[in-house]
Amino acid sequence: MGTPLETREEQAVEIVDRLEEAYPDSTISLRYSNRLELLIAVILSAQCTDERVNQETKALFETYDGPEAYANAPQEELAEALSSITYYNNKAKYIRTACERIVTEHDGEVPDTMDELTDLPGVGRKTANVVLQHGHDVVEGIVVDTHVQRLSRRLGLTEEEYPERIEEDLMPIVPEGYWQQFTHLCIDHGRATCSARNPDCNDCVLADICPSERGDGEIDLASGDSW
Repeated sequence: MGTPLETREEQAVEIVDRLEEAYPDSTISLRYSNRLELLIAVILSAQCTDERVNQETKALFETYDGPEAYANAPQEELAEALSSITYYNNKAKYIRTACERIVTEHDGEVPDTMDELTDLPGVGRKTANVVLQHGHDVVEGIVVDTHVQRLSRRLGLTEEEYPERIEEDLMPIVPEGYWQQFTHLCIDHGRATCSARNPDCNDCVLADICPSERGDGEIDLASGDSW
């Protein structure tokens, strides 16, 4: 079992430093060319891989141009265009109704505040954080996706289970200047090394400070289950 640093603040800083060295080009993997495309891509990415979303949005963004086009698209037509995406019917409804609200309440522009964004259908705090950070250059918090959720628990940064509570734990200990980058670093490391089912602890740059490290550790702190 790895040995975490004395405080969670020290642990968080050390994690950021090591992951930044390991993944110097870490950034968002969704493809988009404007704020609306970013919003739609993030809505679609829920419980779906970014790779799959990028495959589908290439044609989608060529077909629909602007919020009015999505708002006026028949539900069946938009759902069919998203049929390879998980929960495509619900996501098509979210996109249509969110775009209706953007047209009628926001003059056709994607909102730039947390409250206005989370008031849109299908938009929770995670989605709003991504849109604020990458669409408006506003960093109000830390995006907690499945990778951040898993790694922050495994590495002893939080014992919380739900994204918003995890974010509350992370914000005081992750340096504010790294709130945005922390997510991308966790995503890259989660994909490359610290996977959900079979983490490669032997090739992990964080193994010596990870309390879930499988060499000696008995418990995966992400799930609470035995290895």
